[in-house]
Amino acid sequence: MKQKSMLVLALVVIASLVLAACQPQTIVKTVEVTKEVKVVETQVVEKTQVVEVERKAFTTPHPILSDLKVRQAMYHCTNKLDLVKAGYPLISDEDAAKLIMDTFIPKDHWAYAGEGAVQQYPFDPEKGKALLEEAGWKLPEGANVRQKDDGTVLALKFYTTTAAFRQAWAAVWEKQMAACGIQILRNHVPASWWFGDTTGLQVRDFEIGAFAWVGQADPGGQTLWACDQIPLPENNWQGQNYMGWCNPKADEAIKKANNTLIKEERIKWYKVVQEEYAKDVPAIPLFNRTETFSAVSTLQGFAPTPGEEYYTYNVYDWERPGKDTIVIGFTQEPASLFTLVESAMVANLAAGLMGFRSYTSLNYDFQPETMKQLSTIENGLAQNNDVEVKEGDMVLDAAGNPVKLEKGVKVINANGEEVEFDGNPVKMKQLVVKYEFRDDLKWQDGSPVSQADFELGYKIACDRESGATTFITCDKTQAIEFNGLSYTVTWLPGVQDPLYFLAPYGFYPSNQPIESEGPYKGKTLKDVPAKDWATLPEVAEKPWSYGPYVIKEWVKGEKMVFEANPYYYRPVKTKNLVIAFVTPENAEAQLLTGAVDLLGSETLAGLTEQLVNAEKEGKVKNYVIAGATWEHIDFNLWVK
Repeated sequence: MKQKSMLVLALVVIASLVLAACQPQTIVKTVEVTKEVKVVETQVVEKTQVVEVERKAFTTPHPILSDLKVRQAMYHCTNKLDLVKAGYPLISDEDAAKLIMDTFIPKDHWAYAGEGAVQQYPFDPEKGKALLEEAGWKLPEGANVRQKDDGTVLALKFYTTTAAFRQAWAAVWEKQMAACGIQILRNHVPASWWFGDTTGLQVRDFEIGAFAWVGQADPGGQTLWACDQIPLPENNWQGQNYMGWCNPKADEAIKKANNTLIKEERIKWYKVVQEEYAKDVPAIPLFNRTETFSAVSTLQGFAPTPGEEYYTYNVYDWERPGKDTIVIGFTQEPASLFTLVESAMVANLAAGLMGFRSYTSLNYDFQPETMKQLSTIENGLAQNNDVEVKEGDMVLDAAGNPVKLEKGVKVINANGEEVEFDGNPVKMKQLVVKYEFRDDLKWQDGSPVSQADFELGYKIACDRESGATTFITCDKTQAIEFNGLSYTVTWLPGVQDPLYFLAPYGFYPSNQPIESEGPYKGKTLKDVPAKDWATLPEVAEKPWSYGPYVIKEWVKGEKMVFEANPYYYRPVKTKNLVIAFVTPENAEAQLLTGAVDLLGSETLAGLTEQLVNAEKEGKVKNYVIAGATWEHIDFNLWVK
């Protein structure tokens, strides 16, 4: 029988399904394989060769977690209140309930969408079980773990740190999942691996993972939720969208929320992101971590508030009836009161008694303090102009760095688009903002704050020899003009900081006399070079105050003594305030014996039985508020 050679084309088709959250589509890659096959004329035999084609990492949906019903079921099987109480066993039900989160934005935050605006997943294990049944995960008779008809077991690896706090609540969550027939294989790994640059989260080496983000007054979020922020091998693992969540509607909204300076527009776009986040369940937001304070029961006016980092923000309103002194216990002593170079919490708390803040951030929103009002576009104190920039101009590039504009530099144009500069002029946005301050600001000697004081504040902040921890604000400033108790900043083209309305520069008493021994004795503060400020007692130990208190004495290792400032623009209810330095071991004992009146969150890690019992006895009042840090469980929606 005559034979002939034929060329048979074998096609190998590989399809990868994209998650529903990313708009369903099929990506088809075709590989042609040519192979010579001998065929008998009366009988055609085709031989198909299986060819392995390299697949990009993380393009295969996770076989379990890519199913929305599974993620929704796990959410319904999660009792967040029990998780809070596992981490904080002494917290009351009332305080625990205040910590629960249902989106990635705290409930006290100005950008929170509201409970009625996002899909809710109340603790309902029966509903969770029903969803698992619908997804094909059955519980065989006598079994504890669900499985598919093909024998696949519903088991998932869960990673988090070794911290005792996380071990406590993770163990409870494991049991909650087991009650719904889900096996959680819990792994507590070193933080160095979990948060490493080339391991753990950053390379998405997990199925389910738990960690915490820190909430801020500005929600940001673009690096967390945008589609182009998913860490992948091809982008060198850049981004923090570890879940691989790509929802086009949320992607557009998070970028628009971060590309406008109008607050109402930002609220609108953040609401969209929260709605989509709740629908898709790429993660389970759990609860805020706590901040704990304890004070003598007679202390009045003390009001720690979520979003406000410094609980001394209203210290002028504190009082103990019949007492003229309040004592705060610190377990750490400030290294300096020159907060331009010393950023420790205790230093900022102490310096805050003397002013040094132009705003507060109660409930994650902003309120003017020494500013007359926030300098917004809405009230006309700020303009966001379109300007034409050319080669050689200083601008902010697309990555947020101040650079000289030249060919190849990528910038954000006036339309919000990232473009590469080709030598032709390009239009960019430029903020010009006027910052106005109160007319009744006075130094502790009664002299009014002056324009010279603001000029000195800017000079020292931007002097490279001052020892400041950062100069990024100075580098983003194109020009500044002073006018009495106000100044106007023209920012570099491209600067679109959402917190543009907060005053960037403070002020110092230019005419404060130098009384300490040394080369500047008899001169004034404006005469001292920036390089010597950090070691000058008039700056580091006894700076002049325009706030509610004046520092009178600092006994190193023992205490700092403050006295009410008679020239402060509000009445101060308590004459004296003392910061006493105590050890972590005896801090609570100092409070319970009356040696100190208040312990803050920088001292207390949480409630203790001793503090709970003391409150029952009427000796102290404990305050537990939602902190900025929040715990969550993330699902990796893809596999390598």
